[in-house]
Amino acid sequence: MGESERGGDIAPRARISYWCANGHETQPVFAVIADFLPPERWECPKCGFPAGLDPTAPPSPLRNEPYKTHLAYVKERRSDEEGAALLDEALAVLRRRRGEVA
Repeated sequence: MGESERGGDIAPRARISYWCANGHETQPVFAVIADFLPPERWECPKCGFPAGLDPTAPPSPLRNEPYKTHLAYVKERRSDEEGAALLDEALAVLRRRRGEVA
């Protein structure tokens, strides 16, 4: 049973076209209410790229950063020499706790 059959009014709707960098067009439907402005971007359901309202200038695909491990981030902040010094310091503390002679 639709809204009009239940006694309610159906809100006016608008189909808006969006285009992605791969040339895909998608047309989501929006309820048009007062001061309606369609979103500037919409995700393309075919490729996942961002899609825009201008078919001649679609938004650029987002740059996808590769996954980095914790170690990769640490290596960005510390040189090999700094890392070796920190490791030596941590091992010395551990050996003192265990009562080992350094």
